[in-house]
Amino acid sequence: MTTTLDRTAPRDLAAELPARLSLTPKTTLAGRLDGAWWPYSRDLEAELPPLAAVLDEVWGRITRVTVNPTRWPVIPRKVPVAGHAVHVGWFTEQHPDKLILLSYTAGRWDLLVIPPETEPAAAARLMAAAAIPGSVLTAGDLMADEAAIGRGIRDGLRREASWEGEGGACMSPFGSLAGRRALPLPGNTWR
Repeated sequence: MTTTLDRTAPRDLAAELPARLSLTPKTTLAGRLDGAWWPYSRDLEAELPPLAAVLDEVWGRITRVTVNPTRWPVIPRKVPVAGHAVHVGWFTEQHPDKLILLSYTAGRWDLLVIPPETEPAAAARLMAAAAIPGSVLTAGDLMADEAAIGRGIRDGLRREASWEGEGGACMSPFGSLAGRRALPLPGNTWR
C-alpha cells in the first residue's frame, strides 16, 4: 500500500515555524479541552517537535502523544524532540480532531487539532473557542459549530453577491425583478 502525505507546507518549513498554539489560562475551571493547535501540515514527524518544544516549557516534558489515524496519513512510533523521544500512539476511538498529550510527571492535556487547510479567520475562531476556561464543548462540538458558522458566512456572501449582481433590486416572488418606480421629483408629493 502506498501512502501519500497531504502536506500544506514543506517539512523543513514546518520545523522552522513556531507552533500555532492557543492554551487555556491556568484557572481552577477545568474544561473539556486545554487549547488548540493549528499545524502547518499533516506530517506528524515534522509538526510534533515544535509543538512539544513549546509545551515542554509550559507543561513539562511531553512523553507520549495519541492521535486518530483518520487525519494523519503516517504515524511514526517515535518522534525526536530536543534530546528525548516522544512516543506516538493512535486510537480510532479518539476524536479525529483531538490530540492527547501525556507527561509522566505532569499529567494529560487535550488539544483541538485545527486542520492545516483551515482558513485563518476560522482557525482564529476555533483557537479562541478552545481556550475558554471551563468550556464544556468537545473537539467535535467546536468543529461542528465552525462548520455551521462557515456555511452561514458563505451563504451570506452568496446572497450579498446576488444582491450586488442584481443592482440591489428585489426579486418578485415569481422570479423576475420587481418593478421599480421612480422617486418623485422635488416639488411633487406622494399620494
